[in-house]
Amino acid sequence: MIADSLVIIPTYNEKENIERIIRKVFSLPIDFHVLIIDDGSPDQTAAIVKHLQTEFPTRLFLEQRKGKLGLGTAYIHGFKWALKHHYEYIFEMDADFSHNPEDLIRLRETCVFGADLAIGSRYVNGVNVVNWPMSRVLMSYFASYYVRLITGITIQDATAGFKCYRRIVLETIQLHKIKFVGYAFQIEMKFTALKHGFNVVEIPIIFTDRTEGVSKMNTKIFREAFIGVIQLKLSSFFKKYPAHR
Repeated sequence: MIADSLVIIPTYNEKENIERIIRKVFSLPIDFHVLIIDDGSPDQTAAIVKHLQTEFPTRLFLEQRKGKLGLGTAYIHGFKWALKHHYEYIFEMDADFSHNPEDLIRLRETCVFGADLAIGSRYVNGVNVVNWPMSRVLMSYFASYYVRLITGITIQDATAGFKCYRRIVLETIQLHKIKFVGYAFQIEMKFTALKHGFNVVEIPIIFTDRTEGVSKMNTKIFREAFIGVIQLKLSSFFKKYPAHR
């Protein structure tokens, strides 16, 4: 059977985690492929991936970019690569084990059985976050509340970055028109999918903060999201979102 599932993992300085996360994904009972999008990590993350490619030549792929170009552009790059290579189920996942690779199976099953976009949600069933300081939990939780308030969408975890798309979603969304590159990228993709009439389903996950490496979160990213949500809602009044076929 030809593999139909691709896990996209953007990286920047993830040498402590990258080999473990790749091996864990490949240990799962589903034949997942992995695409690493590395933004010129000075810690030689890409070199570790290249070494692993000799062990997994048909399952592990690497795209290298020069410098930090933003999370959103990394995923857009990966989405286009996935569509070109005919994958049906396309995943977003962090490299730092904050997303449990075991949950890839549940996300995929959710799409197999009817969802167009499955979201690994921290907030759909209470607050399921481990090792975050309370200040960050509150910031993230109320960020999702703010998104629902401004945009009118009902997704509980609007900023979630652990997802599975069916390819039709990414074929329908005009990827070249996705505006945001940071935290707001995750919001824009969900908002746009809903506007096109896709079936978006949240499943509960437990999010565990990284134990290795350094978080990429900063106030600039949150600021983009805060302002971006308003811009997203305003611009939607002037855009057409044709229903998918």
